[in-house]
Amino acid sequence: MKTRITSKIACLTTSILLLGGIASARVAKPFPKEGIWRGEFSVSESKVPFNFQLKGKTPQTAILTLINGSRRDDFHVERRGDDSIYVKMNTYDAALVAKIETDGTLSGEYRSLVPGFRGNSLPFVAEHGKSYRFVEPGKDVAPKHNITGKWEIKTYTKEAVPASIALLKQNGNKLTGVIMTVVGDTRELEGTVQGDEFELSGFTGPSPFIVKGKINDDNSITGEQGFGIYKNLKFDGQRNEKAELPDPYKLTFLKEGYSKLDFTFPDLSGKNVSLSDDKYKGKVVIIETIGTWCPNCTDQTVFLSPWFKKNQKRGVEAIAIGFEQKDDLEYAKYTLGKLKEKYDITYDILFGGIADKKVVAEKLPALNKFIAFPTTIIIDRKGNVREIYTGYTGTVTGKYFNDYEAKFNKVLDELIAEPVPEKLASTETLKSK
Repeated sequence: MKTRITSKIACLTTSILLLGGIASARVAKPFPKEGIWRGEFSVSESKVPFNFQLKGKTPQTAILTLINGSRRDDFHVERRGDDSIYVKMNTYDAALVAKIETDGTLSGEYRSLVPGFRGNSLPFVAEHGKSYRFVEPGKDVAPKHNITGKWEIKTYTKEAVPASIALLKQNGNKLTGVIMTVVGDTRELEGTVQGDEFELSGFTGPSPFIVKGKINDDNSITGEQGFGIYKNLKFDGQRNEKAELPDPYKLTFLKEGYSKLDFTFPDLSGKNVSLSDDKYKGKVVIIETIGTWCPNCTDQTVFLSPWFKKNQKRGVEAIAIGFEQKDDLEYAKYTLGKLKEKYDITYDILFGGIADKKVVAEKLPALNKFIAFPTTIIIDRKGNVREIYTGYTGTVTGKYFNDYEAKFNKVLDELIAEPVPEKLASTETLKSK
């Protein structure tokens, strides 16, 4: 009897150990190492490098931070299955999806999540512990030129494309900068100068961007810009400290005979909202045409959301009209809802339709044309359009952003100081009684 009991205890002990081993194996699922990583997208025959930092050892705490010069963008890391991770690009409907390989590296793809666009993807690999961007430490080639300064850039395409401006800063081999166009900017780029060649790349959540070029003996530059899953453009550039883009306040304006804007679009609950609603009468109103797919729109939202909360009680309202990658209100509720939640937007968000400049022009027929997402339209207390600003330049552009912010506040201060139309003022007085 004693032998049987001993045998049963031994079997039970073995079973417990086995179960414990299985439990331990389940707990010990692979997860990317904390620290600095270097990734590479494969775009046609080119490699587009990017850097990120991972903090947190579990899906509950892990944050992936994309690094571009001085800019940082944070994204939550989810586990998918036993050996894969999923990093949603916040309000952009795209994700990094990767397998954790047995050697600890990552391999996967940057994937569009827009219904009907899921074939758009870029493969990538990433390796832990590497902080360089383009050139491994110790392999730099002394630069032959310093390209710090302002450059007037001309791109070559079948369509007419206005000149753009590159603001570059070089320190030894290290190169950072931004390219500005009439529609906005590339956000901060990071790269290198090697001999008479230079490279810059950027990845902040939307499709990655790369610039490769050569510095010529006459100090001009030539090269190519790559827009990830979209297109490539050849360019040349001349250093020109006096170069300027077209005035963004003069590109979009009202057609002859128009002084007001008129529209009706559904909000995120499906309720139709019009500029003629009582809520906006007698108020200064800021209209933004945006898209959650548009990085400059996101940057403009980062500026406007806190500004509005600070100034709303002064007699200001704001409306963001979202034009999304799918012409579907339910889809827009999801994408624009994420934007609202992420940036704590307290002004109205409406859905305008598909993200197409021709569609915007059709739905806002008072405009002479529609050039860029975002476009800011400022309306006075009488309902008249007073300013239209095309595009948006972010903080990385330095003086250009500072000038934008200063004029934005100056215009709003002046319009807010104007009296409420007498008819509306008397109506409000009666309501208060």
